[in-house]
Amino acid sequence: MKLNRLFYVAALVIGAAPVMADGHFKLLEPSSRLVEDMRGDPQKLGPCGGTSANAGTPTNIVNTAVGGSKLHIKVQETIYHPGFYRVALAVKSLDELPADPVAVTRDTEKGPWSISGAIQSNPQMPVLADGLNSHRTRPASGTQLPPFETDVQLPNVNCEKCTLQIVQFMEDHGYNKDGGYTYHHCADIKITADPAKPIDKGWPGQS
Repeated sequence: MKLNRLFYVAALVIGAAPVMADGHFKLLEPSSRLVEDMRGDPQKLGPCGGTSANAGTPTNIVNTAVGGSKLHIKVQETIYHPGFYRVALAVKSLDELPADPVAVTRDTEKGPWSISGAIQSNPQMPVLADGLNSHRTRPASGTQLPPFETDVQLPNVNCEKCTLQIVQFMEDHGYNKDGGYTYHHCADIKITADPAKPIDKGWPGQS
């Protein structure tokens, strides 16, 4: 009888504790800067993926795009997690990329736990789009969410190798030492400005 009570108490404790469920996603379009496995790993470390133990293998792919036009983005969430996506662009240096979304957290026995992340309602350079594909409904067992696709507006700039960053902010998630509450992918892109449109001079290196 005493043993049964111990099992019952243990079950209550486990049930009350937060359950770690890492979200994962693959960058399908444009082509990723790093070689990704079936889950999209390695992707925890900012600003562009990898982990502290594995920086990742470069694909050496440089995508091409026309400035001032729409760029198609396609991601596949391989392991479901509630949250949203954000897209940003660095023209000359990765230092231009913004910090990960600021998290609202709560304290748990396992450490801080995310509740929500800050979203720019009116995205400012270098963020191109924010709060994309906000979702909180778990797909049916044995299925996964369909790919998420969107078009984002590129500035009319010239760059030999810009860096497009796509991050996934995870709600209801424990803090991880490499990426906090955010997973990261990047794509290298050569952008050629549309000569029929004015250059967006607010971006670095444009004149």
